[in-house]
Amino acid sequence: MLKLNFSIMIAFLFVLLMSSCTKSNTDAAVVPANLMVYATPSTDGGGVVNFSATADNAVAYTFNFGTGDSTTNYTGNAIYQFTTSGTNTYTVTVTAKSSTGVAITKSVDVAVYVAGNSGKLVWADEFNSDGLPDTTKWGYDIGAGGWGNGELQYYTNSSANAYLKGGSLFVKAIKQSYNGSNYTSARLITKNKFAFMYGRVDVRAKLPIEAGTWPAIWMLGSNIDAVGWPNCGEIDIMEQKGFEPNKILGTLHYPGHFGGGGVGSATVITDAAATFHTYSLVWSPATIKILVDNQAFFTFANNASVPFNQNFFMILNVAMGGSLGGTVGASFTSAAMEVDYVRVYK
Repeated sequence: MLKLNFSIMIAFLFVLLMSSCTKSNTDAAVVPANLMVYATPSTDGGGVVNFSATADNAVAYTFNFGTGDSTTNYTGNAIYQFTTSGTNTYTVTVTAKSSTGVAITKSVDVAVYVAGNSGKLVWADEFNSDGLPDTTKWGYDIGAGGWGNGELQYYTNSSANAYLKGGSLFVKAIKQSYNGSNYTSARLITKNKFAFMYGRVDVRAKLPIEAGTWPAIWMLGSNIDAVGWPNCGEIDIMEQKGFEPNKILGTLHYPGHFGGGGVGSATVITDAAATFHTYSLVWSPATIKILVDNQAFFTFANNASVPFNQNFFMILNVAMGGSLGGTVGASFTSAAMEVDYVRVYK
């Protein structure tokens, strides 16, 4: 009988030991790792941002949007709409939790644009009807050489060089002999039709990528006829060289800083020709910011000593060759900048 009881006791102790080991293994902490957070702001001024997060060993994600709002889900995907007007930067923090409740966090800064800075769209062209550009909004610069840039095209007002189709404006450079030039193109201007001081400009466009092309979205001071260039000031919201298709330049020109001595910066994007990107200017008495897809890559401290405190008008053009465009490719026949819209907010 004693032997039997001893055997039972040994079996009981073995079960107890195994149970303890199993419990210990079950309770081992699962640790999440490699948390990555991505933010994709909309470019239409709506303030919507798509967030995604991934982490090893994570089963739940909490997004804190830096506004007092937060959400938790199991997918790692979240959509949030910011509502404060203008361009603002928010610190968004994501917490990833494992099945045992262990958490790790990561924060990202995201710049968000909500249209209207002061809430009002003051001028726009959506290019929604096929045909020619609206003559109440756009005029043309006509001539050759690029007015000092050594460009190769002759700017015309021909429907072959500037036209509306499928909801877009096309500014097209063409290889053809015309008035002594080997190329034609268009340079559209709002001079004497629309000008403004301060606010935000958004231009959504696809760019040409052929070597020798030089598209630009830019502005000149409305007093250019009275004071000349560079005294009038120049704001280049976007310039690009076809032989560097994804490199975007933003530059200011003014007395002491003109030609190759302009003040600015550059950024690199992807698919400049295949995908619409939004090229923007945020302009106030204190600062001038140039952005691509709502990401500022150049900021300038505005002040009373520079000519950026007066009315400016808009310009859209595609040049060929010249001081920035470089050598035109031997196989070039034509190329266009496609513009979805131009919008000005104040």
